[in-house]
Amino acid sequence: MAYLLHIDTSADICQIAISENGQLLMNKSVVDDRNHAAHINHLIHETLLSAGLLLADMNAIVVCAGPGSYTGLRIGLSIAKGICYALDKPLLLDNKLTLLAYHQFLINAGMQREYNYVTILRAREKEYYYAAYNKEFLVITYPLHISLAILKENIKHLTGKTILTGDLDIDIEEFLNVDDFTTLSQNIVDLDSWAKYANEDYKCNRTVNLSMAEPFYLKQVYTNK
Repeated sequence: MAYLLHIDTSADICQIAISENGQLLMNKSVVDDRNHAAHINHLIHETLLSAGLLLADMNAIVVCAGPGSYTGLRIGLSIAKGICYALDKPLLLDNKLTLLAYHQFLINAGMQREYNYVTILRAREKEYYYAAYNKEFLVITYPLHISLAILKENIKHLTGKTILTGDLDIDIEEFLNVDDFTTLSQNIVDLDSWAKYANEDYKCNRTVNLSMAEPFYLKQVYTNK
């Protein structure tokens, strides 16, 4: 029996969930992008209470570590690390770009449809977060932060039909070939598919070093002298 506590503070919605052996067991959420810190501990408590479990029952803590809100990511990971240190639990970190693409991969699994799976999230004007996976969900392009020009080059080199998800804008839609791309607006992690993905993480022991764990900011850090 493997219980995982999921924490996602990467966007406006703060999501807490518990999964059991890859199946979503219980979840709670609240929409308040500026005040995740005020809600997260209460949500964790309420989720555990509803599931009839304790923090000590969790086999690992899994965090959607970004990309996303800088403050939100720090809050979610700080809470997770505190739990892991206090209870000697392993920590798993998943990338939001991967989770959004994986949700589409699961939807199409077993349908004899061959697609690439791409996630694009807006970073700032003319900049994006991007990741791409093939029909077997093997990596084509690892999650990265790129300009619009480089994004166009990555898209141009994809071959075959592609499901593209994320929060897309007009700059992207203008250069897509509508015959090759199915676009879906989605920037919130689906908890059912995350439960399955994280369970594989846990079974494969893809844990991270607690002292070194950081959110997936992906952006380069610039300083002015």
